Amino acid sequence: MSNTLIDINGFVQKGREKNVKDLIEQALLNGLSAESILQDALLPAMDTIGEKFKSGELFIPHVLMAAKAMKAGMELLHPHLVSGNSMSKGTVVLGTVKGDLHDIGKNLVKMMMEGKGLTVIDLGVDVPAEKFITSAIENGASIIGCSALLTTTMPEMKKVVEQVKQKNLSNKIKVMIGGAPVTQDYCDSINADIYTPDAATAAEEALKAIG
Repeated sequence: MSNTLIDINGFVQKGREKNVKDLIEQALLNGLSAESILQDALLPAMDTIGEKFKSGELFIPHVLMAAKAMKAGMELLHPHLVSGNSMSKGTVVLGTVKGDLHDIGKNLVKMMMEGKGLTVIDLGVDVPAEKFITSAIENGASIIGCSALLTTTMPEMKKVVEQVKQKNLSNKIKVMIGGAPVTQDYCDSINADIYTPDAATAAEEALKAIG
């Protein structure tokens, strides 16, 4: 691997947005492919960040800085990647369920998923079940990700699962749930497809489910 790719990887992990942008611009001028920069520098950097976050070696502020640097790099690569359709590994519709306005966890999941090369349609907060379904259909999403921090809003997740089933979409769309009060037992009780305890695992499981 070239020194430039190693440097880009390192600067993403350090959250050094300007360095990442400068190096990517230079790498593209020097003839490195956008695909190589994505696959050999940006994605592995976020994999490392995800692992360190899961193990407790890094904390949320560090992850957010790295994700911001990653995003800046992705924006530069986007025009070069779109034509070859090499950018996205799949689409996820993500949101905090109706009645809940918390979004830190959801935003972390989004960044981790984008770091894995997934396209994320972020519906924001206070999202009703119908909107998750409509957006998933419109965007050809393979996964609906529902986040909740309040126990009072968790039943909205069940509505999403029920609507996927009612519309005969179970073979096309998987429902992933998460958030501080959510457990594997709750996931099983509402027949959701995937539960993960943290953002890094959510990204890994989404990639597996789509893969």
